[in-house]
Amino acid sequence: MNQSVNFNAVCTPVITAIDLFCGVGGLTRGLIDGGISVTAGVDIDPNSRYPFEKNNSAVFLERDISQLKGDDLRAFYNGSGVTLLAGCAPCQPFSTYSRSGRNSQYEAQWPLALAFGNLVNELKPDLVAMENVPQLADHPVFQDFVDSLIGYHTWWGVVDCSLYGIPQTRKRLVLLASRLGDQDLKLVPTHAKAVTVRDVIGGLPALTAGGKDPNDALHYASSLSELNLQRIEASVPGGTWRDWPEALQAACHKKSTGATYPSVYGRMEWDKPGPTITTQCFGYGNGRFGHPVQNRAISLREAAMLQTFPQNYQFVPSGTPIRFNKMGRLIGNAVPVRLGEVIAQTLVSHVNNYR
Repeated sequence: MNQSVNFNAVCTPVITAIDLFCGVGGLTRGLIDGGISVTAGVDIDPNSRYPFEKNNSAVFLERDISQLKGDDLRAFYNGSGVTLLAGCAPCQPFSTYSRSGRNSQYEAQWPLALAFGNLVNELKPDLVAMENVPQLADHPVFQDFVDSLIGYHTWWGVVDCSLYGIPQTRKRLVLLASRLGDQDLKLVPTHAKAVTVRDVIGGLPALTAGGKDPNDALHYASSLSELNLQRIEASVPGGTWRDWPEALQAACHKKSTGATYPSVYGRMEWDKPGPTITTQCFGYGNGRFGHPVQNRAISLREAAMLQTFPQNYQFVPSGTPIRFNKMGRLIGNAVPVRLGEVIAQTLVSHVNNYR
């Protein structure tokens, strides 16, 4: 046991966290909801500041994590009894979605996972949590990160998000590490029945393509061309572009390589989880992002809610113009809030074993 930890025999110990690569605060919001105090988040993207601070009452540090030192963060632990360093390094270098377009910009992000490990070694928090794409486990950088956790008990696994109350068929790599021990240091499924698209977005006001809810600027759907309107009208929930009349099919679909992309231009199904929400989730042609029954792509608010953000989560100040590419990136890159909550609940239970 880490002798520096001062546990209270009656109350649950306060766990204080710093969130690296925090983005708009998906992981932070989940940690807070699960009973962990988050005092600071770090990210290089200035667009993340407003949503992170507005919704989470924590300090946002706009910093390059590869240039960060432990002493830059130490004060944010405030002498806490139990400390957590958490985060999700940018996943583009490891993602199959981006593999065809991988370039030196993405390759340069690989060291960010090791920068996370360096901060662990400098700060020596009691707990560590990392979330990322499953493909990270196949890269040497991940094993290097695990090997750097000297003095920690570790668990990692690839989890199916639909088993944890997240309405997506999303797989994620989660790593937990603790100086205290290994008891309950593992994510255990929380839902025998999947949360569905209908459960999450079924009650939102209807929109047309290009339409916006006057009461919620984020409930805003991208426009569709006349051809794509015809295509979505011909699409059935859970179906593919193969359901369309041949005249509506794109030339690339008719090539042999097109057969490997059946989900593009697809509709979601009401009574199943949605697909993995990506940075391009607002575009009907970018995946199975068509609304189950309305002739449009899902709105930005619907995408955020499928990422399990609360419906009232504010991403931009009132009156700010909404730009789909920017908002799609912020929403798609976020850790699902509910996954952060499950991680927090797991760590709180784990710590309670060592009170």
